[in-house]
Amino acid sequence: MKNVSLDGVDHVDRAVLPIGTDYPPGHVLDWHEHRRAQFLYGATGVMVVDTADGSWTVPPERAVLIPAATRHRVRMLGVSTRSLYIEPDAIPWWPGTCTVVDVSPLLRELLLAAVEFEADYSLSGREGSIAALLLHEIAELSPLPFHVGIPASADLARLCREYLAAPDAGVTNAAWAARAAMSERAFTRRFRSEVGDSPAVWRARARLLAAVPLLRTASVSEVGGRLGYASPAAFTAAFTRTFGMPPSRFAARTSRSDHAGRREPVNPSGHSTGHRSGAPRRAGAGGRGRRQ
Repeated sequence: MKNVSLDGVDHVDRAVLPIGTDYPPGHVLDWHEHRRAQFLYGATGVMVVDTADGSWTVPPERAVLIPAATRHRVRMLGVSTRSLYIEPDAIPWWPGTCTVVDVSPLLRELLLAAVEFEADYSLSGREGSIAALLLHEIAELSPLPFHVGIPASADLARLCREYLAAPDAGVTNAAWAARAAMSERAFTRRFRSEVGDSPAVWRARARLLAAVPLLRTASVSEVGGRLGYASPAAFTAAFTRTFGMPPSRFAARTSRSDHAGRREPVNPSGHSTGHRSGAPRRAGAGGRGRRQ
């Protein structure tokens, strides 16, 4: 199914409903939730998924697992999606919070095939087998750390969401503490207790997440400069340390330099031919109950 509303087919007696949707650049799916869990794959572009608990940036050709009944908002940056809406009873291993995952070549091809199904596709034969195999493949995916937590308290959450909308390397702990009418020490202690990181560490991670959509249209050097890094090498080192892969992996060009002066070859799908560092296996276990 393509470009159809979930509401029109949610009643169909199928554990997995595949839907492909094309979105205009910058489209925002405002706050909503689904009865089913959602596997949201961006075949193109970048997605930013927000919930009350955090913000997840989904690079091109990756996906995010969204638990059932989770209120969320999605910003689409040149995205064509392939979604699976899944009955919760069919996936007891699904993570309890949103989780960004890598997508294997096999799963990508299964998704492309599945969105051609009718809503009441046959459960026997090829279509039913693809639907079942999709769930097996999702259960084995690798979680990716493209996430920041959002504090529970409204005043700290507001500071964080404003920063995510416009990251600024010049913002300091003292400035945030003043806005919260607290001493810097008390503010830092309170922030760490709610998020698990210091405000400075949180802001650094948020700036690096902001780099992912920027890399679609700008060079690594340009993005690093815009985000306040003193040199391309410093930006590359920070990005690689945080996410386990260099920013050149997400750059739009088919051939680009890393920041030690080397050239990194890229295959036609847009992925570099270098080693992809992976997180622990099992997406279903990786995101459950954890906040980064």
